[in-house]
Order: sequence, then structure tokens, then C-alpha cells
Amino acid sequence: SSAPRIAHLGVAVESIEAALAFYRDVLGLTPGPPEEADGARIVSLPFGDSDVELLEPRTADSPIAKFLARRGPGIHHVCYRVPDLEAALAACRAAGYRLVDEVPRTGAGGHRIAFVHPKATAGILIELTE
Repeated sequence: SSAPRIAHLGVAVESIEAALAFYRDVLGLTPGPPEEADGARIVSLPFGDSDVELLEPRTADSPIAKFLARRGPGIHHVCYRVPDLEAALAACRAAGYRLVDEVPRTGAGGHRIAFVHPKATAGILIELTE
């Protein structure tokens, strides 16, 4: 479908192992293999068409480490899947939304991604992907 949809929710955690217990023991989900991106270890959990990504910092100066220090564990970002990433970024620019990534880059799973600054989007860090 060409309508935007939620690709994943990124959740910042101190420990993936500790956080996984709920998803494994209560919800019965099997996590995907760990990946690394942006100084974080990432484990994805499947929820139908969407995933929950658990994000654990690998280095003290990584974005996730800084988020945890400032805000504590919790939802770090929402990723929306759009039909055309370049068009979505162009629409952001035209409307004056501040972008973290002016051009798409490669994120976890090899997907092309770009982040929109949370100051522009009611305090939510939004990731866009195709």
C-alpha cells in the first residue's frame, strides 16, 4: 500500500537482555538477530506489519546513551514507512521542518532512512524510511 504506516517504534533501554524478558516471556515473541547502527545494539521484535526495536547504547557518547542520560528509558523514536523518501524529505523542507538528515542514509537492516528533528514534530523524533 502507498499509504504511510508505522515501520517500527524505537525503545531506548539500558539492557536489551533485561528488556527482552517481557516480550519473550509474556508476549511469546522471538527477537531477531542483534544489529548495530549509530552506536547502538538493536534487536527487533515483530508485531504484525510493525516492529519494536530495542536500542541499547554501545558507547557512552552515542545518541541512545545521551537520550538515556537525559530522559531515561522509553520510546526514543517512531519510524514511518513512506512510499517515496525523497518526496517526503522535499515536503519537509518545503514546509520548513528541520531535518536531522538532509539526505537519506543507510540504517539498520540496510534500509534508507532519514530523521526529522523532534522540535518540528511535537517532541517526537521521527524516522522516515521506504
